[in-house]
Amino acid sequence: MAKIARIPITNVYKDGDYTGLILVGPKRRPMNVILDTGSSLLAVDGRKYTPDVAGGDQVTSLAQTATYGDGSTWAGAMLKSSVTVGQAGAQVTVAAANVAVASAESSGVFGSADGILGLAYAPLDDAYQMPGPTWPGPHTAQQITATGKKVPVAPYLTQLAAEGPVSDRISFYTRRSFIHEGSGGAGDPLNQGWMIVGGGEESTDLYAGAFHTVKIMADDWYNTNLKAIRVGDTAAIAVGARGPQGMPSNSIVDSGTNTLSFGPKLLAELVSRFSPSQQAQLTPGIVENRPVPVADLRLPEWPALSFVLEGDAGDVTLAVAPGDYWQVNAPKAGLATAAIAKGTDGFTILGLPLMNGYFTIFDGEADKGRGAIKFATSKR
Repeated sequence: MAKIARIPITNVYKDGDYTGLILVGPKRRPMNVILDTGSSLLAVDGRKYTPDVAGGDQVTSLAQTATYGDGSTWAGAMLKSSVTVGQAGAQVTVAAANVAVASAESSGVFGSADGILGLAYAPLDDAYQMPGPTWPGPHTAQQITATGKKVPVAPYLTQLAAEGPVSDRISFYTRRSFIHEGSGGAGDPLNQGWMIVGGGEESTDLYAGAFHTVKIMADDWYNTNLKAIRVGDTAAIAVGARGPQGMPSNSIVDSGTNTLSFGPKLLAELVSRFSPSQQAQLTPGIVENRPVPVADLRLPEWPALSFVLEGDAGDVTLAVAPGDYWQVNAPKAGLATAAIAKGTDGFTILGLPLMNGYFTIFDGEADKGRGAIKFATSKR
């Protein structure tokens, strides 16, 4: 029987993005890593983890580098190291996981976290074959890409599934996309959640009702086909099916993005469907990241946002409540921040505000390996 590991997660170490503890290396060092379905590399901060080659960490001639949507980057040597996930009594381990040790980092790439665990598909995970051993380095991104030859490597979840103990499934239970301020930081239940490795449906304490399955369009990111958006009871806004050049679809679902990100044209149409007074509060929140006093917001009067996505058996409609696209008590108690952002035309990122209302399963084994995303209403 496949093992299932539950990992407690929190959003306080990386500005609302969720992190969880993994155990790395021969000494099983706890590392608090960002959990990101929009990437597939596993990297730890080289300032916080020193490889133990004598104890069992294996040096390779591979190096890795990554750049994220916010422009942050890292580069470093790739090792083979033991990596364990889960709590005592329900842990699973890859004995020789592909782990990059970042030695060149842009400011704030990991925030207060210790690294990043990418949870997306294998095609996103590449390394560069270098002329000789890459540890201890250091190596810059420019050196790696100019000198090395790109080769594919298996991400952590694929390695787990290949070794047999865990199925290629990740599930999330979250309640916030920005940190809830004023009530205890990491001890605040609103800033906590769960990631389930290898399972989902068995976690009936975290959701209610049936699952709705969204079709994955390509086994790169968790690419989806967003067909329409509705603001409250207004007419639906049709969304073009073609994504921007280089992307196999017009949207993704991403646990590593703490907003709903829309292209400028779609965002302007979306905002126009709110009342004039709501537009006056929402527009500065998006354009200038200006928070609004909670007392002035009158949150119960705001409409829900509905997203129509292509499903495996007909269209699937998912709703984002006002309390999820407006994050109250952020960036400090008494203020509210809009969890909506301007992105790239033709491309929508459905981040944590969508997931906060649903127990979300990223099932990499569904649809003959293409994958699927399953949503059931969270117990909150």
